[in-house]
Amino acid sequence: MTELTAMRNIGKELEKKLKSVGIGSAEELTQMGSKEAFRRLKARYPNVCLVHLYTLQGAVDQTEFNRLPDDVKRDLKRFSDSFK
Repeated sequence: MTELTAMRNIGKELEKKLKSVGIGSAEELTQMGSKEAFRRLKARYPNVCLVHLYTLQGAVDQTEFNRLPDDVKRDLKRFSDSFK
């Protein structure tokens, strides 16, 4: 199993939060996907925001979160907005 912090965009703080919601490895995050991981984080940490979702998607896609394609960002924003 690969450490979460080995993934792009994932630091110690986000790793700690992911582990607290049952996501313990890079493989688990990749299999689950960014939206489910965000849903779990949002339930426990209401202050997580769209940037966290971009960060998770970037980790899954192995790219910098600020380089996600516009259509992906729009989809993620719609998903994030559904929690408001």
